[in-house]
Amino acid sequence: MLIDTHCHLDAAEFDADRRQVAEHACEAGVQSIVIPAVERANFSVVRDLAAQVAGGAYALGIHPLYVQRASEDDLDALRSAVKQALGDPRFVAIGEIGLDFFVPEIATGEPRARQERFYAAQLALAAEFKLPVLLHVRKSQDILLKYLRRHDRVGGIAHAFNGSAQQAQAFVDQGFALGLGGAMTYERALQIRRHATDVGLQHLVLETDAPDIPPAWLHPPERRNRPGELVRIAQVLADLRGISPAQVAQATTANALRVLPRLSAAILIDAD
Repeated sequence: MLIDTHCHLDAAEFDADRRQVAEHACEAGVQSIVIPAVERANFSVVRDLAAQVAGGAYALGIHPLYVQRASEDDLDALRSAVKQALGDPRFVAIGEIGLDFFVPEIATGEPRARQERFYAAQLALAAEFKLPVLLHVRKSQDILLKYLRRHDRVGGIAHAFNGSAQQAQAFVDQGFALGLGGAMTYERALQIRRHATDVGLQHLVLETDAPDIPPAWLHPPERRNRPGELVRIAQVLADLRGISPAQVAQATTANALRVLPRLSAAILIDAD
């Protein structure tokens, strides 16, 4: 069985067939789907959706691309939502949080400073409640690590990781697994493929980021990614490492359960 550790199943792209998409993933062998929030407005949305999906789980946080329209009150709302969710076995992490220095408009000046303030506050919240984080990483690896080192191994998943080998090791040293998904399926993604083969298998997890980051085999006009694509993504990782898909499934599932310790309870709810 496989775990999709990062899927925006609440996205509008799934409004027409969300149930069928989730069922297709389950039938394909995806045992669990982790659905991260991106802003205050969808805290309750991801919580309710996770309860409707077999093996559904969710994370709560404010995404760096949504920070500019967030208010300071949203951080208070996040704290309240997290405290309320602690009794919910489907709640597994703080996320999606992080820093995005790829988008020029928010990579410098006050927008960047605002990103860092929100990231620092959410990271402190994770540390306070001893929760892992789902980390958005785009051209921001070193600054993310700077803040992480202020805490005692928060841990979690470095989502869609695409940094250097040294940065990869630094995240591993901080208790993170590296998330691999659709980008790995492109032959031109040389650095990501090096991580797929060179990083210890015990430090890798699988994800789709659906409906985004479509794998190489999805062509226009249907480029929408789905959690069910995780099976072929796992096959690509197996091929790159020269091991079986079963070995990939076993290892990446164990890794996801290790870095997201609450996830086991979410899966057990639907085990019957």
